[in-house]
Amino acid sequence: MQQRRIGTASVPALGLGCMNLSHAYGTPPSEEAAAALLLRALEHGITHFDTAALYGFGRNETLLGKVLKPHRQKIFLASKCGMTRVDGKRVIDGRPETLQRTCEESLRRLQTDVIDLYYLHRWDKQVPIEDSVGALADLVRQGKVRLIGLSEVSAATLRRAHAVHPIAALQSEYSLWTRNPEIATLAACRELGTAFVAFSPVARAFLTGTLLDPATELEEKDIRRQMPRFEPANYAKNLELLPEYRRIAAAAGCTPAQLAIAWLLARGDHILPIFGTRRPEHLDENAGAAAVRLEADLVARLDALISTRTVAGPRYNAATQSEIDTETFPWEDDT
Repeated sequence: MQQRRIGTASVPALGLGCMNLSHAYGTPPSEEAAAALLLRALEHGITHFDTAALYGFGRNETLLGKVLKPHRQKIFLASKCGMTRVDGKRVIDGRPETLQRTCEESLRRLQTDVIDLYYLHRWDKQVPIEDSVGALADLVRQGKVRLIGLSEVSAATLRRAHAVHPIAALQSEYSLWTRNPEIATLAACRELGTAFVAFSPVARAFLTGTLLDPATELEEKDIRRQMPRFEPANYAKNLELLPEYRRIAAAAGCTPAQLAIAWLLARGDHILPIFGTRRPEHLDENAGAAAVRLEADLVARLDALISTRTVAGPRYNAATQSEIDTETFPWEDDT
C-alpha cells in the first residue's frame, strides 16, 4: 500500500478507524470478531489504527491494547483525549491536568509506553487552545506521546495551536458529501506540513449505496439517527444522487465505497482517509481503494453530482455543531 506522512512517520495511505468496534453505531461486534477484524487489517498492510478514550469509554483502547500488543513495533497507534465519561456522562475537558491523567489511563489500556499520535478530541472552549496543546507538548517531552494532533478544529485554531507545538495531524470528517475542510483547513494543513486525517470517508455508509432506509435499518442507539442528513425527508432526497453515483463507480471499475475513498486519496498527498467497518468483506473492499486511479473527467462528474450544494440536510444537529470548531459554509448557517 502507498505510504503518506504524518509528522516524522511514514504510514499507509489508508487507516482503520476503530470507533464502531465499541461505540456509537448500535450493538458492537463480539470481542472475537473485533479482534479478527484488526488482524485482518494488518494482513492488508493497514498499520495505522485510530482509537480514543471516548470509544466505549475505554473499551476500544482496551481491545486494541490486547489484540495489537504483539504487533506494537510495526503499527502506528493514534488515540484521543479531552472527551471522556464522568459520572456516566460524556464530558469535554481540555484542562492540562485532565489531559495528563487521561493519557496515563490510555497508556495502561493500550498496553504501551508511548502513543504515536495523540489528538485533542475536542477543543474545550473554556480552556485556551494554547494551554491544552501545551499540556500535550509536555507529554511529548515526557516521552509518552510522539506526535500531537487536533480533531474538529478550524484553520485559525490550528494556527494558534501550531504556534505552541508542531501539529502533526488534523482529523475531521471529509467526503464527497462533507466538504467543510475545503473552506480553509485543507490549505492550512498543507501550508503548515500538517497531515489531514479524513474520517467517515464513505459518508457513514451513504456512499456505499447499501443503506437505503435509516429509519428501519439503523439500531435505536445508532448516532446517525441524530444526524439531519439521515432524517427521512433529507435522506430520500440524498438517495436520488446514488443512481448516477453508481454509474460513475462502474465507469471507474470499482465499487461505490472504493470510489468514495479513491476520490479522497486523489485530493492531495497530505490527506489520509481512515474508514471504519465491522465486516471483514467491507474491510477487504475498502482496502482495495488504494489501487483505484480516477480520471479527471470522472472526478469532475463526482464533484458536480455530490457536494455541499446538492446534499440535503446539515452534517450535525445544532447541539453537536456547537461543540466543534470547524468552519461552515454561509448557507449552512441558514439551515
